[in-house]
Amino acid sequence: MFFIVLIACTQQGRMWYFIDMNSFSVPSENVLQMGLHAGMKVGDFGAGSGHYARAAAAIVGTNGKVYAIDVQEDILKHLKLNTHEQHQRIIETVWGDIEKTGGTHLQDASLDAVILANTFFQIENRFGLVKELQRVLKPGGKLLVVDWTGSFGGMGPAAERIIPEHDAEAFFVQAGFIKVKAFHAGPHHYGIVFTALV
Repeated sequence: MFFIVLIACTQQGRMWYFIDMNSFSVPSENVLQMGLHAGMKVGDFGAGSGHYARAAAAIVGTNGKVYAIDVQEDILKHLKLNTHEQHQRIIETVWGDIEKTGGTHLQDASLDAVILANTFFQIENRFGLVKELQRVLKPGGKLLVVDWTGSFGGMGPAAERIIPEHDAEAFFVQAGFIKVKAFHAGPHHYGIVFTALV
């Protein structure tokens, strides 16, 4: 049986979706594709309900840090309240805008990896996003992109919002990222791992 929680709300004229992905992909398996290890610093851009942030926290451990960043402050409060105590010290919620340079409030070259899961289809300012990714990632840092392969009769985003895998790949490669691999991220999602230029 499948369960989905889909909340749509507007923020500064944009539509934001928060989807319970447990029935559709397994964040704990998908983050393994990045090669994370203990002590790393990871950004979850557009963290939403925090499934990927918690999966990353389980890997980076108490010597690492996961910054769960979202434009919706209420969603971040919910994320923190629903995070196990052992991960609360690892996950730091950040109210910020991932589409603006400096919008994440993180230091330059401070992250080993960034997760962009179920978020790319929502982005209005893609070039603003890329600039912020390039600013906060260390040289050679990893970028994981997970997004929908289709609308699936309205279960996913509207059909016109879907970004095909080849388009997502082409966008990030043209922006200067290097594709490491692509993988099947669940029955309704694709996954691509990139590295930032060294």
